[in-house]
Amino acid sequence: MLIRTIQHLIEAGLVHDATALDAVAHKYAIGITPAVAALIDPADPDDPIARQFVPDVAELVTTPDERADPIGDLAHSPVEGIVHRYPDRVLLKAVHVCPVYCRFCFRREMVGPHGLGTLTPAQLDAALAYIAARPEIWEVILTGGDPLVLSPRRLREIGERLARIEHVKIVRFHTRVPVLEPERVDMAMVEALKASGKTTYLAVHANHPREISDAARRALARLADGGIALISQSVLLRGVNDNVETLASLMKAFVENRVKPYYLHHPDLAPGTSHFRLSIEEGQALVSALRGRISGLAQPTYILDIPGGHGKAQIGASTISVGDGCFTVRDWQGVDHPYPPST
Repeated sequence: MLIRTIQHLIEAGLVHDATALDAVAHKYAIGITPAVAALIDPADPDDPIARQFVPDVAELVTTPDERADPIGDLAHSPVEGIVHRYPDRVLLKAVHVCPVYCRFCFRREMVGPHGLGTLTPAQLDAALAYIAARPEIWEVILTGGDPLVLSPRRLREIGERLARIEHVKIVRFHTRVPVLEPERVDMAMVEALKASGKTTYLAVHANHPREISDAARRALARLADGGIALISQSVLLRGVNDNVETLASLMKAFVENRVKPYYLHHPDLAPGTSHFRLSIEEGQALVSALRGRISGLAQPTYILDIPGGHGKAQIGASTISVGDGCFTVRDWQGVDHPYPPST
């Protein structure tokens, strides 16, 4: 059963005291798939899967720094469904619904049953016309919402229309579906994702190694065997993956399933999410601790979306400094070593 309401949560044994949760449900969408519910340990009050998806009264607390559009999508949206922040790529947000709703979502004010909805045919036409009219657009990133909630037929139609735009060379999908609703990833879906004939990437969002279940592994294998390049994105979350052992296990699980670790996001300033946020210094220490512990294949890039729509910045701690005409380089164990300047 899809869990969509507080009553569903009670019936599934995922909450026992629903006091004040109605207020959370009124503000933010609830969505938990059977695959996610099966991963949750109801006996563990600190379960890292539950923390990501089960609503919490802490979501009713909004800090002064938080904002409805924390990464500034709307400031860079020339037409409905398009975000054009960087010269050579655009986001195409065909849908604003998801199979699951993360409690830390940076678009939580836009997604869900009462969010911005699915693009109408006319809006999709306008979005694709915008892409077609701008030869500098090399990559189209389908996000939302989760684009894989669309049927294979709908995904194929979008892909076939992108196929006719010669200057678009890369099509990328951002999704939670392979790990949190893996049964949707059948061969019809895989073929639909490749319908553009372009080089196709799929960014898999997972935050804890337990999300990489046996069913998720099979879904990822179908995608990889089908010729789709897989990369990861994760969010650094207090109480979910804020220790080096969990992060290392997650990144290794990605690599073992042919998913190249890509971005580890510092959590955004979305309303009601302060209980998830670490300091940047804590994040830098965790990312630094990954170096040397796990293969270079498994190292993500620590990223901050600058509030207000100013784009992404790499914020991993620097391992090199300069002084007195000489460089100092810090190794993975925290030991500093001199390196001579260029001559």
